[in-house]
Amino acid sequence: MVYFLAELGMMNYETLNYCPSKIAASAVYAARCTLNKAPFWNDTLQMHTGFSEQELMGCAKMLVNLHLKAPEQNLKGIYKKYSSSEKRSVAVLPPAISLLAATAI
Repeated sequence: MVYFLAELGMMNYETLNYCPSKIAASAVYAARCTLNKAPFWNDTLQMHTGFSEQELMGCAKMLVNLHLKAPEQNLKGIYKKYSSSEKRSVAVLPPAISLLAATAI
């Protein structure tokens, strides 16, 4: 799931607003939200990435929005790749829509 979200981000100009380490950390956060892995962010993840949950929220929301729109995009290579059983079909899992409605902590 993290790889899928990160690759979606790499194919989108919006990610130019974020440094690569924030995109990577946000992909982890968004993946944990999508897969309902509680807690979504903890002190260990913050220590290793250097980002708080609040700092990741904007980028994570962008990644979830890209996941939401992936089936309808013109460039579907990444979506098709991660829809395969070899990649555990993570692309077809429902995106973390609740994250889109969440306000920064």
